[in-house]
Amino acid sequence: MEAPRSKTSAHVVDEVLQKIERTRQARRHKFYLRDERITLSHGSGGKATHNLIEGVFAPAFSNPMLDVMDDSAVFCVNDGPKLAFTTDTYVVSPLFFPGGDIGKLAVHGTINDLAMAGAKPLYLSAGFILEEGFPIEDLRKIVASMAQAAREAGIAIVTGDTKVVQRGKADGLFINTAGVGQVIATHDMGQNFLRPGDKVLLSGPIGDHGIAIMLAREALEIETDVESDTAPLHTLVEALLSSLGNAVHTLKDPTRGGVATALNEMAMSSEVSIGLEEHAIPVHAGVRGACEILGLDPLTIANEGKLLAIVAPEQAEAALQIMRAHPLGREAALIGTVQAEPPGMVFLHTDIGGMRVLDMLVGDPLPRIC
Repeated sequence: MEAPRSKTSAHVVDEVLQKIERTRQARRHKFYLRDERITLSHGSGGKATHNLIEGVFAPAFSNPMLDVMDDSAVFCVNDGPKLAFTTDTYVVSPLFFPGGDIGKLAVHGTINDLAMAGAKPLYLSAGFILEEGFPIEDLRKIVASMAQAAREAGIAIVTGDTKVVQRGKADGLFINTAGVGQVIATHDMGQNFLRPGDKVLLSGPIGDHGIAIMLAREALEIETDVESDTAPLHTLVEALLSSLGNAVHTLKDPTRGGVATALNEMAMSSEVSIGLEEHAIPVHAGVRGACEILGLDPLTIANEGKLLAIVAPEQAEAALQIMRAHPLGREAALIGTVQAEPPGMVFLHTDIGGMRVLDMLVGDPLPRIC
């Protein structure tokens, strides 16, 4: 009796390619909301969040500005300058964490959404939902932190609102900030402007914010000095745009869902493929160690002070040097390349010589991270 033949390498490759093609075809149908009730995963920034947006909000609010699905809307009023407008809500737990607090995060996060649209942040609003019984002293600390963050960034908080709900109806404090900025980019940018051959740059080590929150919240006995990377990125963006202009095709801050989700969003919007080199992606030792212990992937962990820059290949080295000359980009790295095929997919070339599909975040291993 003849022994069964083992698969040849060609057969294995064919099977892998078939799986990739099935995944790609499935992604052509975008996102569907099948849930009947909200779950924590709907706030993860990953697949469930996209399902919720596409299933409820996008069809109800559809218009040309919203349908772009960037983090800021960009528009002109009459013949005035081009403006960017964004909003974000912060529910992070705990309210105080290594490297920051909810107030600082609420300022930096909205500044960064404006900056990713190529805008110089100008003004913020601040809305507070307070729970009955919340300590006034904690509120003073958080408001002072917001004020300091705004001053240091050169912007003003010009309007706001305060609401109080009964004890037990909120977890201490939630904050919403909205922001307006003036677009300084002289060309159109966004996550649908990637081109084959473009280079993918990352401004520094990933995963610090998410791991800092996780360790602070769970009081895990893991010895590490990891702190949140929360920081305003607008001056780094201004340095890139002023020197490179339209060679900068896309900017994105990989917050909820991390680098993996951000790059998948870009690949699907631009109908391109992105290949990453695992060895080139910077991760602090403390973050890597915590992720190994907790079974997490640094590529899906939230960041609050990092950006992804997609730039023309001929300007990639110049962009890298500009980033490394800035205090918030000293550990910047070139981590990948945009490719034509297969569209809508992100691949990771691993340290051991393999390759795997890098999907956006599924589920929510770290809820209420920002």
